[in-house]
Amino acid sequence: MKVYHLSTCSTCKRILAEVNLPEESTLIDIKENPLTENQLEELHQLTNSYEALFNKRAQLYRKKELHIKQLSEADFKNLLLEHYTFLKRPVFIEGEHIFVGNAKSTVQNLKAYLND
Repeated sequence: MKVYHLSTCSTCKRILAEVNLPEESTLIDIKENPLTENQLEELHQLTNSYEALFNKRAQLYRKKELHIKQLSEADFKNLLLEHYTFLKRPVFIEGEHIFVGNAKSTVQNLKAYLND
């Protein structure tokens, strides 16, 4: 399993502590290792949407006044590559399964998947 997270994020830390990750999991701190275009394409193939990967709660989202603009998929892609805080996190990937973000339902689905 591959996990994209932010090591300084308390929510990411809490979720990582809650879930029972396989030992061979790879943790990728997106601040130290920003997403590459290839990594982003892998995420996009599983979600079919850059917007689904985009964190609209990021401080930069409001600071850049993106909330008042009509953003295209290309805009979301470029912003995701531009700054790590735009990635909705954490992101868990295993094979064809992807779990994006920290919504309660997402975390519950991840836990159910890991316990099967």
